[in-house]
Amino acid sequence: MYLRVISSTLQPEEISERLGTDPDESTSIGSRRRPESPPRPFATWIRHAKAAGPGERPEDLEPAVLAWGLEFAGALGRLVESGDASASLEIVQQIRDIDNRQEKGIFLGVDLMAWLGTAKASLDIDQYIYHECGDGLG
Repeated sequence: MYLRVISSTLQPEEISERLGTDPDESTSIGSRRRPESPPRPFATWIRHAKAAGPGERPEDLEPAVLAWGLEFAGALGRLVESGDASASLEIVQQIRDIDNRQEKGIFLGVDLMAWLGTAKASLDIDQYIYHECGDGLG
């Protein structure tokens, strides 16, 4: 789980200044993934949610996001409202055992949803299912 802020007008340092904190990783407008890649038209500012223990479920990471605080969420909301950036909380879930109920589904608590509302951040959920299917030839 991570928070991603994207801007086509602000560099990561400017986003950090507006949010009052530094990212865990970032890319700048005009930077390149590889020398032959075209320049990026936007900057990204990323902060990872880290669980205190082994966070295997998205809800295990909720306390990490909430610990960023409402002051940070408010600064993010003001940045988004200004039109200078957009923000989204990205959840990536990998399902390796489709019969394991613990690997499926995502529960998001009311406190996290309220934090996202204050931050004016959208929610993006990517689910990847790794499952061996029979070849159907037998």
